[in-house]
Amino acid sequence: MRRFVLTGAPGAGKTTIVAALRARGVCTVAEAATDVIARRQAAGVAEPWTEAGFLDRIAALQRRRQLTAVAPVQVFDRSPVCTLALAVYSGQQPTARLHAELERTAGLYDRRVLLVRPLGFVTPTPARRISYTESLRFERIHEEVYREQGYELVEVPPAPVDERVALVAGHLAAWTSTRVV
Repeated sequence: MRRFVLTGAPGAGKTTIVAALRARGVCTVAEAATDVIARRQAAGVAEPWTEAGFLDRIAALQRRRQLTAVAPVQVFDRSPVCTLALAVYSGQQPTARLHAELERTAGLYDRRVLLVRPLGFVTPTPARRISYTESLRFERIHEEVYREQGYELVEVPPAPVDERVALVAGHLAAWTSTRVV
C-alpha cells in the first residue's frame, strides 16, 4: 500500500482537497484531531485541547483509521507527525502513546508529504479557534517537525480547489505510476 499525507496550517484547505479527492474515488482518511475536538465539545468540554489525554485520543483515532484503510493508494488528512507538531505548538510533552505511534508508523507513510499552503485567512469554527498569524506559526512548526522526522515537503500552493486537487492528483499519479483521479 502507498500512504500519502496532506499537512499544513489550520484552515489551509487540506480537508477540502481530501473531500474532492474522495469524491473522485480516491481512498482518503479523515483528520482525527477535528473529530476528537468535536466529540469532546459535544460532551460539554469547551476546550478539549486543554484536557489530559487529548494527544492520546488523537493518536488512538489516527491509528484506528489508518488500520482500516485498505486501498492500494491512500491519502491521509494529517498523520501522527502532525500530532507531534500539535504537541510542540501547544507546549505539551509528547505522550508515550504518541511516541509509540510515531515509531509504529515510521516508514508507513511515503516520505514525500504534501504541504498545503495557507490561503491567506482562517475561517473560525468551534474546533478551529486560531488566528491567521498563529496558524502561520503552527505551519512553521509542522514544517520543522516533518523535516526533523526525515520527510520531504512538497508544496501545494494557494489556488482554486480544482487546481490544487489536480496538482495533488498529478503528484500521486507520478509517485505511484497509476492514474489516481
